[in-house]
Amino acid sequence: MNFNRRQALALSAAAVAFAATGLRARTALAGTEETEKRILDFAGKAPEAGKITLTAPEIAENGNTVPVSVKVDSAMSDDDRVVSVMIVADGNPNPEVATFHFTALSGTAAATTRIRLAQTQNVIAVAKMADGSVFMDKKEVKVTIGGCGG
Repeated sequence: MNFNRRQALALSAAAVAFAATGLRARTALAGTEETEKRILDFAGKAPEAGKITLTAPEIAENGNTVPVSVKVDSAMSDDDRVVSVMIVADGNPNPEVATFHFTALSGTAAATTRIRLAQTQNVIAVAKMADGSVFMDKKEVKVTIGGCGG
């Protein structure tokens, strides 16, 4: 198909106008069901409260860089050892945000990172222990300026 110069300019102007009006495809957000499925796939069973502490701001002024920390009360030896910790955000397009793996040589089961949040949502940390137990902590983070997807 051949375009002349006028058709190419008209097509370019239409593309710019379309982009400028904000008419774009919206990314579907994961939702609670998808988040629960990811947690169950990771943990193998329903997690219980305790042992893990999630630290996140109550209000994040910018959803692009939200600081979060996780710490698990564990001796990091034998059966009282953290195998891995997963962080999920139930309002992001992909709920799984980060996974940290630990060994006995880690010393402590703690990690800090920055995550992107699309909107106000729950951030959930799930710890899987060597003895098969699973623990969870959850915080709601209010986002005032959107991060990913918005």
